[in-house]
Amino acid sequence: MDMKEHEKFMRRAIELSRKAGVELKSGGVFGAVIVKDGKIIAEGYNQVMKNKDATCHAEVDAIRNAGKALGTPHLEGCTLYTSAFCCPMCLCAAYWAHIKEIYYAATVEDAKQYGDFSDVDYYKEMCKEIADRKIKCTELLRAEAVEVWKEFSKMTDRARY
Repeated sequence: MDMKEHEKFMRRAIELSRKAGVELKSGGVFGAVIVKDGKIIAEGYNQVMKNKDATCHAEVDAIRNAGKALGTPHLEGCTLYTSAFCCPMCLCAAYWAHIKEIYYAATVEDAKQYGDFSDVDYYKEMCKEIADRKIKCTELLRAEAVEVWKEFSKMTDRARY
């Protein structure tokens, strides 16, 4: 694919970011499209405020829509175009979805400077030891949970992804 095609898809992601942040005010200035074989198969835009859902980011919205469109959670061969670099949640969602590559426009620092989005802080938080993170995490009933994992591990027809 040539650069003009990449730019076309990125411009659509940027249009969706305007829709989300400026026109509908449904969430932050984030839009995303997923492309396979040179065609947009799914789009998404930030709807955190509209849906009262902290996970309804543009990239996650697009990944959910792509999975439905393709009938699979695995988006092998797909490219994600996003109006701003992914937050940690969206980046991990792209990994879980097996996205082939990501093109982004604005940086994490741009989102911080112009929108006061704290993605850069979350990236730093994820690098800390669990005990040093802002959200307290406490292990509880591990042995009971591991028994279910052991049962799952022996299943020949278990979900694999």
